[in-house]
Amino acid sequence: MRNYEIIFIVRPDATEEDVEKLISQMEGVVTGTGGKLEKVEKMGRRRLAYRVAKQREGIYVLFRLQGSGDTVKEFERRLKVIDTVIKYMTVRIDEDLERAEKFKALRSKQELKKRRSKPAAAPAPQPAAEAPPA
Repeated sequence: MRNYEIIFIVRPDATEEDVEKLISQMEGVVTGTGGKLEKVEKMGRRRLAYRVAKQREGIYVLFRLQGSGDTVKEFERRLKVIDTVIKYMTVRIDEDLERAEKFKALRSKQELKKRRSKPAAAPAPQPAAEAPPA
């Protein structure tokens, strides 16, 4: 099972009930195909960078899930046929997480190596005793 993030934009004229119904429908798709939902975040209404389907704004919804390619394929197929969804994007994030963990482990090894190779700090030199005034 791989980790994915799927974000989609819903038309701004969709009602709150329509968005909630869409979210529950897509949750059913994930669980029905053997996937596991990690997080569902309704990000709210935002301005788009450019017009999409003659819209300037959209309601963003983010799904983070674990699943197979079939899970994502079915999820995307459903998004294509839903009229209220104007855009979507799927990103596989497990590669990024693995890469970040490798870099973290490499950094910790390098820091440990630096600590071991540094010589122990020498004690500070004592000031010489001053000669008595003559």
